[in-house]
Amino acid sequence: MSGNTRHPREVRERAVALVFEQVGQYSSQWEAIVSIAGKVGVSAETLRRWVRQGEVDAGSRSGTTSEDSAELKKLRRENSELRRANEILKAASIFFARELDPRPPRS
Repeated sequence: MSGNTRHPREVRERAVALVFEQVGQYSSQWEAIVSIAGKVGVSAETLRRWVRQGEVDAGSRSGTTSEDSAELKKLRRENSELRRANEILKAASIFFARELDPRPPRS
């Protein structure tokens, strides 16, 4: 599951595990989510999203896994940094090309 600053990873993982373990004791997964969310101290919708992501990560539901999401985020950040570096290098090369040009500047 992806990082979240409001709830520690251990809380998210334990809450999702509880839903998976105890879903058979309820008439629906939603009932299990609502019950466990109250005990864990999160909203039912928050726990539902964690459970859905847990299902994706486990391979039982289609979607982008947490690992893939983290890798995409890392690659996008890296790509952005490389684009910025490229722009700086282009500007520097233009500056130095002008400085080193033996022809007098045009007016």
